[in-house]
Amino acid sequence: MVVNSTQSVADRYREFSEQQARGVSPVYAELTARISEDQDLCALIAALPPGNKQQPNLLLAAVRFLGGPYDRWAPFRAWTLAHWDDVREVMLARFTQTNEPARCATLLPLLAGLPQPLALIEVGASAGLCLHPDRYAYRYNGGLTLGGASPVTFDCRTEGPAPLPTALPDIAWRAGIDLNPLNITDPTDEDDVRWLQSLIWPGRAERPRQQLAAIEAVRTAPHPRIVCGDLVDELPALAAEAPTDATLVVFHTAVLMYLPLARREEFAALVRALPGHWISNEHHTVLPWLDAPAPDDEHLLTLAIDERAVAFTAPHGQSLHWFGRPADGRGPA
Repeated sequence: MVVNSTQSVADRYREFSEQQARGVSPVYAELTARISEDQDLCALIAALPPGNKQQPNLLLAAVRFLGGPYDRWAPFRAWTLAHWDDVREVMLARFTQTNEPARCATLLPLLAGLPQPLALIEVGASAGLCLHPDRYAYRYNGGLTLGGASPVTFDCRTEGPAPLPTALPDIAWRAGIDLNPLNITDPTDEDDVRWLQSLIWPGRAERPRQQLAAIEAVRTAPHPRIVCGDLVDELPALAAEAPTDATLVVFHTAVLMYLPLARREEFAALVRALPGHWISNEHHTVLPWLDAPAPDDEHLLTLAIDERAVAFTAPHGQSLHWFGRPADGRGPA
């Protein structure tokens, strides 16, 4: 059983290197490829609870959170083995919950096109940065900046007839759900901010700076309530709190991949029964019943509204590849 568990970890880290990190983060591609060939590290990882606690993202972020080296294999391996108890403790206590506010640039065309004002619920909200699309500035295809005097501007290139917004959405209410909500509003406790920074993959130097600027943009704003719990269990009661004179929007990005298919189907049935709209931004394999093409680039996500796929998006909000004009009345025209 231990041998099989170790082999499963090795396969998982090799797949991560080849299918997720390659071409995105050479540093992580190299580290996870090496880990997949290292029996000592694979055995330690295999002793963790199976599933999400064995994630490559979680291990790499834990080492960085603790100040360990991550740019070269030999120092990384030696440090991780020497500090395994500390690394294990962080992995057991924390979750992979990257909070990338630049994703708002790819959600904005849908949000801005819905009947205003909006009541937002984000499942897998992390620190809640994506619940504040109205507090950032945006620039599409290098054009004019949309938004006011924000400390951060997100650039996004588009292809196809994307309905680019001309105004920021009017948000009357916002809330979220997360297994472990992060606190970014207390400047005296920076551990959660440091964890968010540790989750950002090496390879794009602007992402850590943009995330910190987004945190500053929302830190003095009223912080939305983020319920601690399971997204399926908590959603009905939270949705019932939304004001009835606002358009309810349940949304998520790269979250449902962490749920088994049966739980995803349960979530889908639940959201369908709610009033308002459902915006999903997930890998094309996560909601397999969507009628959407597979992207040429496996790193792209599929953006959909009310289970109608409308675009491919880059996972960190840097591009939007629109399929065409929405065909029905349930969403932006």
